[in-house]
Amino acid sequence: MLLGLRGVGKTVLLNRIDQIAEEAGCTTAMFEADPDRRLPELLTQQLHRLLVRLDRRERVGEQVQKAFSMLRGFASAFRVKFDEFEVGLSGDVATGDLTIDLTDLLVAIGRAAKSRNTAAAVMIDEVQYVERGDLSALIMALHKISQRQLPLLFFGAGLPQLAKLTGEARSYAERLFEFPEVGSLDVSSARAALAEPAKREGVLFDDDALDLILRETRGYPFFLQMWGYCSWEVAPATPITIKHVEVATERATTVLDEGFFRIRLERLAPRQQEYARAMAELGSPAVSSSAVAEMMELAVRQAAPIRADLIEKGTIYSPKRGEAAFTVPKFDEFLKRAIPEWPATG
Repeated sequence: MLLGLRGVGKTVLLNRIDQIAEEAGCTTAMFEADPDRRLPELLTQQLHRLLVRLDRRERVGEQVQKAFSMLRGFASAFRVKFDEFEVGLSGDVATGDLTIDLTDLLVAIGRAAKSRNTAAAVMIDEVQYVERGDLSALIMALHKISQRQLPLLFFGAGLPQLAKLTGEARSYAERLFEFPEVGSLDVSSARAALAEPAKREGVLFDDDALDLILRETRGYPFFLQMWGYCSWEVAPATPITIKHVEVATERATTVLDEGFFRIRLERLAPRQQEYARAMAELGSPAVSSSAVAEMMELAVRQAAPIRADLIEKGTIYSPKRGEAAFTVPKFDEFLKRAIPEWPATG
């Protein structure tokens, strides 16, 4: 389970893992969780695709056909509409209990992969959006796979709160998964990410230009891409100087404000915006939930549901008990630009 803030490259890493698995001969399925869709709906199409690819391997297909039948029964039990399944085509009868049926289905797929002398790999991005009950069922199914030592692998990625969510869903999740943290690049890596690709194209960055980009981006990969792109567009010729980066900073900030940041602000209800703006006013990377409540002139218990909604929407997370921090770097700076007056007047 890859953990990290927005824009640090979790999805890129998950795609790379998928590529490595394919190159190693595994059969993979990858998708992104959606807060508006249940896990059975998201899984069905991808697992069908995985089984189709397993079925193309030249070995006896009994276990694969068994897994197909289990998948048809699974889709029927959870009322998943999928064009690949013919109307009236029967499958193994499922119970309608996701914990039982998902375990049976993944075990069948693991056995099918084993019969093909290969491994299956399932990868889910934005795992924090999987409903708690569905997440519990998934963890239990993967635990059974692990106990039976079947060749089915799981990789996930999500926001920092994912480790806590999995632990709350199933107490043994911390033993089942590894939770590597993906963060900002160190100084030397961040400089290389900008300078090396440019150098290959015959373009150089002045050292002070790179220093300014690193200060503005804090080493976060998405922001490094944005500042690098804008600097490239601004500079008429090599080298890219600090003057070019200053102009690029204004351009990058505008682009982020109008898109990346603005979209996230507009998803929030007015009271949630107020909570986020109070966090920004407090200023540190992680702020006390009680201090935010005090700024909003609310009791902690009154502010708690607002905080919970922001966590559910993926806007903030809790690094420690009683703390809150933004999942998007520099979001606090944007909020001060977007809502300059605090507390709001009128």
